[in-house]
Amino acid sequence: MMKRLTGLIGAAVAASMLVMSPAAAELKDILEAGKIKIATPENFTPFGSLGADGEYEGYDIDVAKMIAEDLGVELELVPVTSKQRIPFLETDRVDLVIATLGANPERAKSIWFSHAYAPFFSGAFGKPDVSVSSIDDFAGKKIAVTGGTLEDLAITEDAPEGAEIIRFGDNAATIAAYVSGQADIIVTGNMVALGISNTNPEFGLENKFIIANSPSFIGVKTGNIDLLQWVNVFVLHKKLNGKLDGLSKKWLKTPLPPLPAL
Repeated sequence: MMKRLTGLIGAAVAASMLVMSPAAAELKDILEAGKIKIATPENFTPFGSLGADGEYEGYDIDVAKMIAEDLGVELELVPVTSKQRIPFLETDRVDLVIATLGANPERAKSIWFSHAYAPFFSGAFGKPDVSVSSIDDFAGKKIAVTGGTLEDLAITEDAPEGAEIIRFGDNAATIAAYVSGQADIIVTGNMVALGISNTNPEFGLENKFIIANSPSFIGVKTGNIDLLQWVNVFVLHKKLNGKLDGLSKKWLKTPLPPLPAL
């Protein structure tokens, strides 16, 4: 009986270890295992979501695929929600997090961040026939913005005399006003602008200039210095050869802006 109980316990422990299947973590371990586990967005178009064919697709998905290809290992995508990103990395359920992860001092207490790889930014957007290249060109223009936002504060402080800033209660109202022709320029985030472009392709909406950058970073578990260094070289290489710019144009409909390194 005791022998049988011991055998059952051993089998249960082995099964639990198989289910957990911890990530390889450090670079040499990933290379030896021949597999990398990367957390990607579960449902955040256009960075990561299920496509029509039932496969995950998006900007972050393509970056994860390029990393696995450059490492010469198999890729296991681990779809996550925003709240799962850091815990999954800390508990070795994934090797990297590529899921629109912003860096800040509080998060940096828990994990390490690569150089920026993806563009999140606030900017001024308009049709091709609207000539604007800086905030000084707002003079004589109607500018739609959501009141009380960082974008509102930024342009209110620096807008030239003659600029007509029209504030709305939320993004939906700001978008509706711009789409209906109540403003020449909309000041908002690039993902909001992308939504306008997708529903109104005839606008040919352009990013006139960037007001503030808030890019995304790849998350690496604290202590995995070799992996972090490799990822940083990867990001630099893909910026220099235009691969990240190509993905930005494909998924975000805009060129990759100059992003600051962490």
